[in-house]
Amino acid sequence: MLELAGIIILGIFAQWLAWRLKIPSILPLILIGLFVGPISSLFTDERSQWIQPIYQGNYGLFPDENLFYFVSLAIGIILFEGGLTLRKGEIKKVGPVIGKLISVGSLVTFIGAGLAAHTLFDFSWRISFLFSALIIVTGPTVINPILRNIPLKKDVSAVLKWEGILIDPIGALIAVLVFNFISVEGGAGYTGQALYDFGKVVVVGLSFGTAGGYALYYSIKNKWVPHYLLNVVALSFVLFTFVFSDLLAHESSLLAVVVMGMFLGNSDLPNLKELIDFKETLSVLLISILFILLSANINLEELVLIFRWETAILLAIIIFIIRPLGVFLSTINSTLGTNEKLFISWVGPRGIVAAGIASLFGTKLAQAGIEGAEYITPLVFSVVLITVLLNATTARLFASVAGVIKKSDGVLIVGASKASRLIGLYLQEHNRHVVFADTNRVNLERCNQKGLEAIYADIYSDDLDEYLELNDMGFLLAMTGNDDINKQAIERLGSEFGEHGSFRLINSEEMKSEKELASEELFSKTHDYVKITTVARQYPFIHEIPIDSNDSFSYLLEEIEKDDNAIAIFMKDKNGNIEVLAHTEKLIIEKGCRLAYLGKAMNLENKKTETLVKEN
Repeated sequence: MLELAGIIILGIFAQWLAWRLKIPSILPLILIGLFVGPISSLFTDERSQWIQPIYQGNYGLFPDENLFYFVSLAIGIILFEGGLTLRKGEIKKVGPVIGKLISVGSLVTFIGAGLAAHTLFDFSWRISFLFSALIIVTGPTVINPILRNIPLKKDVSAVLKWEGILIDPIGALIAVLVFNFISVEGGAGYTGQALYDFGKVVVVGLSFGTAGGYALYYSIKNKWVPHYLLNVVALSFVLFTFVFSDLLAHESSLLAVVVMGMFLGNSDLPNLKELIDFKETLSVLLISILFILLSANINLEELVLIFRWETAILLAIIIFIIRPLGVFLSTINSTLGTNEKLFISWVGPRGIVAAGIASLFGTKLAQAGIEGAEYITPLVFSVVLITVLLNATTARLFASVAGVIKKSDGVLIVGASKASRLIGLYLQEHNRHVVFADTNRVNLERCNQKGLEAIYADIYSDDLDEYLELNDMGFLLAMTGNDDINKQAIERLGSEFGEHGSFRLINSEEMKSEKELASEELFSKTHDYVKITTVARQYPFIHEIPIDSNDSFSYLLEEIEKDDNAIAIFMKDKNGNIEVLAHTEKLIIEKGCRLAYLGKAMNLENKKTETLVKEN
């Protein structure tokens, strides 16, 4: 009981530590697992480990092969959750690049790493190519924490994100093919049998994944599942699809659950957000337990492999030769520049699926007496550890040197009402990256119709943390009709997404107050949600008027404030930079500046008003 509780406690601690240090969680998880596993045996008289995953006669957690059944199911659930997050709309521009990365890039890694492992370690060809198949995968759990903390250009982050998710099942399938080659016994039918098994894996995986996804979609859509059973029923569907697919074609289950997740993730399922939240929470728990168990299952003799000179050379070949070669071959004739290709080449951490399947296949083959199989798990773990550590510590510096960091001038608008959409359109036309966050699906759909980027997100949860689209946000505008939500948005999200400023709408009580209001957080001192919405409905236009001095600026502001049908929102300087009118005393007004206001067109001081944005 102490060991079981300790694994969960240590796993959650590792997740928290990764969050605090802004690094992939797999790094502290593996290090803690190694410490309580093989390393701990150095501190005990009987050379016994503090945590022994497999039962060893008088102590241990899982008897016989039950550990690997747990590993298989856990990886299946993790891959399903990854599939749920896939959005086909994200790869319209860089789709061909991603397709080549998961095909040409995978082939380069498979052949190159296999040749290197065979040459350096004198492994058999079968073991060498099993190793190379396992290190094809990167994975969202190691990529996303790195990308989330770097404001990358959108195409670069989209390529890395999608490669990380899609290449998981590709690498797993290639590993399955090699595993079948090794497992299928001899004669002339050896290769033909393995190819037959692989084809069966693909067909069954695709078929059952699609069927399982449609069955769950149809059940939820027709309200055959009560709301309180939604998450557990979904989990049951995933497990059923995983197990039944595996019964028909061994090892097809990984592909099946990814396809199932992708089907549901791109459907119009109304409960999709709840499903993703539940699966994400479950995945965090499973990952926490899984990698402490897998790391603890490595013995000291295998751990020594990490410190051999051959391992260092192999890692250098993978990082500095194979990965860049695969990326540059995959991005020929793409819109990506050389610096962007170099950064993508540098960011290639191996992740959870690589380590999990390596432990699963490596141990099975070692138990079957295949020579060299005992080296698979520690060698893959060393690749995971070094690549994650290297990328987590150097990715931001490399991005800065390569010039792929995007300026943090994006604008996150909480609340997608008509007034917010007008403001978003104006900002977008001035080359600002604008993203709306709302829980009103009608508003989100209207954003999409106007070509505005919008996501379904609740600011009281951690929804927004998972969106790489927000990594270049520098301004936050809270413009909902709920004052509590606006204040909460500033408090919870201001430090992360409002680096250059966080602003909210004034509330009705503040408007009535005779006290001097602090302007640090106020988008406007004259219009609350009701007033700004009324103006936007009656006069859905944003105008600009030239200003050339502080006196003219003050005069125009006073005139606009006198009219309830107009609201001053931005000042644009002569270089096109936009400032929210929260700190008017700090603005530098000179010839060429313009004042932007929402509402009725006004003829002020005989200056020509230009209408820039309108919404029908």
